[in-house]
Amino acid sequence: MGDNGNGDGIQHYPGRRSYIMYHGTTMKNALKIQLGEGFRRSSDGMLGPGVYLSRSRDKASRYPLNAGREQLAILKLSVRVGKVKRIDYQGHPLQKTWHQHGYDTAWVPTNCGMLSSGLEEDCVYDPSRIRVLEIIVN
Repeated sequence: MGDNGNGDGIQHYPGRRSYIMYHGTTMKNALKIQLGEGFRRSSDGMLGPGVYLSRSRDKASRYPLNAGREQLAILKLSVRVGKVKRIDYQGHPLQKTWHQHGYDTAWVPTNCGMLSSGLEEDCVYDPSRIRVLEIIVN
């Protein structure tokens, strides 16, 4: 994913409106999501409200952080990203308000310094943009 070259931070995906992404959760929650409840937008986070995903399966495999002894799962997803805003530094003026400015997804690129893992992260505001393809035992 890259800037459109105009320096405005708007992402363009010629011919690719959907991406395979991953979400780490418990098996119990993965089944709830797949079998009808769908995703629920978080109330807040590094990028504000939304569903947090990654194109990195490795990153998704690290979540949830506090699952205890519960069976873990990774959801493989098809995500219609829509209009994407690149957020590549802490304190970005739209870091938590991108959706209010007409964006569907916020994207933190790899190795930009925002995440200790160095792996990319996405936040999708509207859960209806996300379709579960598969549950993978983690």
